Parts: sequence; structure tokens; C-alpha cells
Amino acid sequence: MPANHQQFRHISGFTLLAISVVLLVPLCLVYGPVDIPFEEVVKSLTGQEVSEPGWRMIVIELRLPMALAALLTGAALSVAGLLLQTTFCNPLAGPSILGVSTGASLGVAIVMLGLGSALGVAGQYVATITAAVVGAMCVILLLMFFSALVRSTAMLLIVGIMVGYLASSVIALLNFFATQEGVHGFMLWGLGTFSSLTLSRVGVMAAVTLPALGASMLMIKPLNALLLGQRYAQSMGFNVKAVRHLLLLLAGVLTAVVTAFCGPIGFIGLVVPHITRMIMGTSNHNILLPATALCGSAVALLCALISVLPSMGGVIPINAITPVIGVPVIIYILVARRRLSYFN
Repeated sequence: MPANHQQFRHISGFTLLAISVVLLVPLCLVYGPVDIPFEEVVKSLTGQEVSEPGWRMIVIELRLPMALAALLTGAALSVAGLLLQTTFCNPLAGPSILGVSTGASLGVAIVMLGLGSALGVAGQYVATITAAVVGAMCVILLLMFFSALVRSTAMLLIVGIMVGYLASSVIALLNFFATQEGVHGFMLWGLGTFSSLTLSRVGVMAAVTLPALGASMLMIKPLNALLLGQRYAQSMGFNVKAVRHLLLLLAGVLTAVVTAFCGPIGFIGLVVPHITRMIMGTSNHNILLPATALCGSAVALLCALISVLPSMGGVIPINAITPVIGVPVIIYILVARRRLSYFN
């Protein structure tokens, strides 16, 4: 592809993704079970007097945190998915494939199903967030331990899958012995949502997510080297084992934080890197990594908007929407796998 045409495609791709995010954010603030005029949304955000007293509360306390959570979640999971796909040279690797999401779910299950309502509402929320992060980080540390013993990325991938199965088995046992109320609460958490966060909680989420995303951007050179194989990366002076540890840690932290605050969101981390490759037409992480973060935010915002559009007074779980987007992309990947030469 000529350089000028490729550069035009990259600029067009970034422009398209940026416009999508810019349009979807106000749409998420305007539409919902109660539609609020755009000018009233602007007044609510700028502190001006609004026509209906309840509209300011809806915009500031409900819809703005949901939109910000979707922005962060989409970028975090998508970048985590891209890091893992490059690390394992596998187009079907994703944040949940290594058992990190399942580890976070196990931590939450221990709190919700084991401790029940003994902690109270506020205490249970804090304990749930803490348990999700601890559970995910335990899986990350376990994978880093095996990464030091296992040279093959394929074997490490299998270890991650086995860890996920083991955690799922423990969750199933906890569900079996738990109360009906505990099982119901854990099931709702497992469906995923962007609408349960407040602005202060989104701030805590951003305080961890944004530095991790920034650190991921600093890994562009080793990621590009890994595309050409571990031996090439070593010849370029990179310590492959250390790079692999750092990529696992970054992907794990991004996945853990999102899972802790929003639940185990599926498919976004798996499919968005491929959508971005199709839009940008490149595997160069200088272009691909920031574009993936932007595309992930757009996809998550679209899911958040769809979740409140039926106007039935409730919110559709995010994990009921993401498969509609994710499954066709995965099928395309499987059918057209020969074209995915950037993993060969």
C-alpha cells in the first residue's frame, strides 16, 4: 500500500473513531428511560438552572458516571486484549483467557456468597471491590511465576486456561452452598454494568486505569518487536521474559480494575483489537495501540447507550449486548484466519 494512502487511512480511521466517541458521549447523557433535551444536559453540566429539578441529578449522578465508566472500561479492556494477543501471538487471546477475570469473580464470589449481608451494603461494596482486585492479582502473580518456569507462550496460555477452570469450579461450589439472595446478587454482578458507579468511584477507577494505559503506551517498541518473534525481540536487545512479565501485569491490572468496578465484561477485549486492525489496516502498535483504546471506548459507549434505549425503566446488562457485536467478529476471524498474517 502506498505510504500516502496508508497515512490517509490512518488519519481517516482516527478521525472516525474520535467523532464516534464525541457523538456517543452526549447521546449517553441525553437518552435513557427519561429523555433529557441536549440543552438541559449542557445546563446541568455547567451548573445552570434546569427546567426539571430531577434532570440535574439524572445527568450528574447517573448518566455522567456511566459514560465515563464506559470510556475507561472500553479503553482498558481493549488495550489489555491487544497486549495479550501480541504476547501470545494468538488472535483469540483476550483478558478472560488467562483466568484474570475469573480470579476477580472468585474474589467477589467469596464476599457475596460466603459472607453474605454480614458486611452491610457499604461494607459489602468495598469488600467486593477489594476482593475482585485481590483475586485478579493472585492469578497474575501465579501466571508470572509459571512464566518464569515455562518458556513457551502456548504452554503459559494453557496454564491460564486451567487456572480459569479451577476458579470457575470453586465459584460453582460456592454457588451451590450459598443462599438464594447471595446467588441472585452474584448473578446480577456477573452480567456487568456501567450504571452502578458514582463520580467518586469513577475517579478511583480512573486513578488506576489511566496510569496503566499510559504505561502500556510505553511498551510500543517491544510489542512491535514481538510481532516478528521472540528471537527477533532478543536480537533487538529486549529481555523477552521481563517484557512478557510486564505485559501480563499491565493486562492483568487493567482487567482487574474493570472487573472490580463493572463486573466481568465479555468480548470487548477480544474483538476490539480486530475491529481496529480492520479500520486502520496496520499491525504497527504506534498506530494500533492508541486507536484500539479509542475504538474500545466507542464500542463500550455504544453498548452503554443500547443498554438504556428500550426506556423500560431499567438497564439491560452489558454482557447481554456485547455478544451481539463480538460473535460475528469472532466468526469472521475464524473464517478469514489466513488473512491474519500479523500473527504469523
